[in-house]
Amino acid sequence: MKKIHFITAFLLFQASIAGAQKKSITLDDIYRNRVFTAQGVFGLNSMNDGKHYSSFYTDPFKSTTYLLQYDYASGKVTDTLLNSNSLKFNGKSIDLSSYSFSSDESKILIPTETEQVYRRSFLENNFIYDRKTKSLSQLSAGGKQKYADFAPDASKIAFVRNNNIYVKDLNSGVEKQITTDGLKNKIINGGTDWVYEEEFEFARAFFWSPDGKKIAYYKFDESEVPEYNIPVYNALYPEEYRYKYPKAGEKNAVVSIHIYDLVTGKTRTVDVGSEKDQYIPRIKWTQDANTLCVFRMNRHQNKLEYLFANAETGAAKVVLTEEDKRYIDVNDDLTFLKDGKSFLLTSEKDGYRHIYLYDISGKLKKQITKGPWEVTAFYGIDEKNKLAYFQADEVSPMKREVYSIKLDGSGQKKLSNQEGTNNATFSTDFSYFINSFSTANTPTSYSLNDRNGKEVRVLEKNDNLKNRLTGYNYQPKEFVKVPMPDGTQLNAWVLKPKNFDATKKYPVLMYAYGGPGSQQVLDSWNSGDIFYQILANQGYMVFCMDNRGTGARGADFKKVTYLQLGKYEIQDQIDAAKWLGTQSYVDATRIGYYGWSFGGYMATLAITRGADVFKMAIAGAPVTSWRYYDSIYTERYLRTPQENPSGYDDNSPLTYADKLKGKFLMIHGTFDDNVHFQNSAEMALALIKNNKQFESFYYPNEHHGVRYRFQLQTMMLNFIHSNL
Repeated sequence: MKKIHFITAFLLFQASIAGAQKKSITLDDIYRNRVFTAQGVFGLNSMNDGKHYSSFYTDPFKSTTYLLQYDYASGKVTDTLLNSNSLKFNGKSIDLSSYSFSSDESKILIPTETEQVYRRSFLENNFIYDRKTKSLSQLSAGGKQKYADFAPDASKIAFVRNNNIYVKDLNSGVEKQITTDGLKNKIINGGTDWVYEEEFEFARAFFWSPDGKKIAYYKFDESEVPEYNIPVYNALYPEEYRYKYPKAGEKNAVVSIHIYDLVTGKTRTVDVGSEKDQYIPRIKWTQDANTLCVFRMNRHQNKLEYLFANAETGAAKVVLTEEDKRYIDVNDDLTFLKDGKSFLLTSEKDGYRHIYLYDISGKLKKQITKGPWEVTAFYGIDEKNKLAYFQADEVSPMKREVYSIKLDGSGQKKLSNQEGTNNATFSTDFSYFINSFSTANTPTSYSLNDRNGKEVRVLEKNDNLKNRLTGYNYQPKEFVKVPMPDGTQLNAWVLKPKNFDATKKYPVLMYAYGGPGSQQVLDSWNSGDIFYQILANQGYMVFCMDNRGTGARGADFKKVTYLQLGKYEIQDQIDAAKWLGTQSYVDATRIGYYGWSFGGYMATLAITRGADVFKMAIAGAPVTSWRYYDSIYTERYLRTPQENPSGYDDNSPLTYADKLKGKFLMIHGTFDDNVHFQNSAEMALALIKNNKQFESFYYPNEHHGVRYRFQLQTMMLNFIHSNL
């Protein structure tokens, strides 16, 4: 008995030592030592045959980068496509860090000397590698290019420079300019303006016809759009960056669609109607090289029409119209089947995002998916086997699964077999897909699966990261349901402090983004949330809840905030804070709030409208009045300030500046081209006028996402420690 007691005591002692040896997570671990960096499976591009993929490999000893071809099934290298040592132009080595194939894979486009312009646009010097002749050529010597794109037969490349479109004939070497009126802050050809790029989420605005004989392109006339100026602190006298930014209710660019015929050299203008104050959020060629599909949307964004335009005449007709009493979200799911007789798209028209099949005349053939759940991603169609592949939240709004379904709506099959968040990247012919899987507390693993979901091989398990985590005080996320006063249950996660004791009371930092269609309460690994482990290790509880207006719970849940953006979202967060305050283990007098961007807007409302509930708040790059934000995003949810002034002003933190009681920190980059620094400046002025004390911090020349994370997070931690 004594021996048993001794062994038990010894084991307990060893366990306590092991527990004591666990390290607390630090900012150095996260940002300097990169301890929690996960391995990924990135840069895999499926080849045309669907059985192989290409990817980079860098030899650390030779400082050589190879573009290799791999077999999907075995993972073995089957060909070397490029070797960085062989890429020289005029005696100069060309950097091999990115690439794209022509559609026939005979040529490779290599961008170099890349400069980011906005979120999705870049300036580049491009080179073309011909796999047959093994030769390298420069795309253009006339200056950097944007949006370089091969013609379908790889004989030409189109690109944009100085707001004009050019076509380079790769056989003759002749470069031809096909538009001539491009002018900065006036006319844009072949690219988008700032607001289209940001809110409709595309930048290249020209598209080759299927036969390569025509180019359809956008023209933006932004002459009447108000200009925004941003100071750049880089010299004795700061420079000024000027660009066109249409704020809510202001003039937008006038957008027109044109089709250039490479054979005749003529340009046709597509008839998109007489209304100039409208949006063209997408254009896409059908399988017919003479028919272009144009999306036409009214400024309120609640009516979307699909037009078929004749490429020879420019005449267009409406084939399908979708209307919503609130708004319509545009996506890239429209797919024209190769038989030329049908097309597929996704819509929320039955209250949830689902897949629909239409004949080419616009007549509905079939609603393919149905149910009180959302298609959260559409992967494509395997026309040979008449299957559509998609991701959905059928099991739970907080989880994601991969599915296939027949085009007649039958035979829906779940292809992923682990519960959490699954996402698929399919090979070109849908023979295989790479499945990424994670949970809130399990780093992402990657596996190769066949089209039926059977695992072929494991690509990456992130075991090293999992093992490293065991050496740290890592607190698991726990999912909870939060009851609202009206009975609605909202989804949330919580990190409890290290050595949590339910008989003690803890301070809480609430964190949320909360914007339309977003989601943060997801059973998925988020490396960015490692930061909150520091707070949990230091005795804080961290809480994150998806309020009304967020995604994955149907259109009514998401769109309830229409015309009153911010009203219900912040009320839900205030009610959640009150609910937390009733929990025996929460100190109701020590609840704080943090958010960035839309989350910064929420944080600013929390510390003003919720002044009696929140002790402190940190707002990063906050919108403080939707009057200051861009037209497309803001009017989608609020209409214009002229139509809905109360929707803007009743939910602006500026309106509640006099209510501030707690400690408040505002953070902003001075070169934020998205949420302008003006927002924080105006909020500061409103607080000053009301004799309110607060703190602010600005990052000179920084954009919407601040790069100096270590310094930023140190400041945030210090503020939390001092005030919560």
